[in-house]
Amino acid sequence: MQNSLSPKTSRCSPLAPEQARGRLPELRTDSRIRLSIFDLDRTLTRKPTYTAFLIFAALRLAPWRLLLAPAVIACMLAYLAGLITRRRVKELEQALLLGRSTPGPAITALAERFASKICRNGIYPSGMAQIDQERADGRRVIMATAANSVYLDAIAAKLGIDEVVGTRSSWHDDHLIAKIDGENCYGSAKRDMLAAYLETNRLSRGKTDIRFYSDHISDRPTFEWADEQVAVNPSPKLRELASRRSWSIILWE
Repeated sequence: MQNSLSPKTSRCSPLAPEQARGRLPELRTDSRIRLSIFDLDRTLTRKPTYTAFLIFAALRLAPWRLLLAPAVIACMLAYLAGLITRRRVKELEQALLLGRSTPGPAITALAERFASKICRNGIYPSGMAQIDQERADGRRVIMATAANSVYLDAIAAKLGIDEVVGTRSSWHDDHLIAKIDGENCYGSAKRDMLAAYLETNRLSRGKTDIRFYSDHISDRPTFEWADEQVAVNPSPKLRELASRRSWSIILWE
């Protein structure tokens, strides 16, 4: 698939009424449903969002926690060494930078501000243009990402994306807890969570046509599960795989 769309200014306000949240186009149940699934970090966004959000929030809630940055780096190194899981490193990073329990109203307000910041200058304009094109072609747009729901939902709302599969944040008594609810939406877990999402929404995999956009080799299970694969600004390993498998490669700047 060629990326024939020219870049344009990223729109972060709600879409037209027929495209707004909760107003997905009605599709005939006897037709093949066409889905376009987009990763977020480094696919639609220029940079990763999880650590960026934690730093953004820590600076405004408890700047002293940034002194714990060496401990955060140590957790990341432990993950790279295979000593802890990716899910666990995210939980530890949140505990270090935000604390084990954070008041809900404060973190929700910061999530909205962070989402506005990302939409202002952190989204590839070509990515938003591609989403517009998918919708114009009659496809349903879904976001599937390892980003945590505490800020992911705010970003998705500002981008006008109604259907989201991501890592769920944990809450208790209106406080954000440094624990992931369920699986981290990464690697094979992303594919499994998407499959479960289809089942929950009564979308038969055999009656859906799935186009998947991502930048990273970690999404190989979802690429291979999809009908059409689009590598966006691919990492070296994904570029090599995409070239070998004749998957589409596009570059967004």
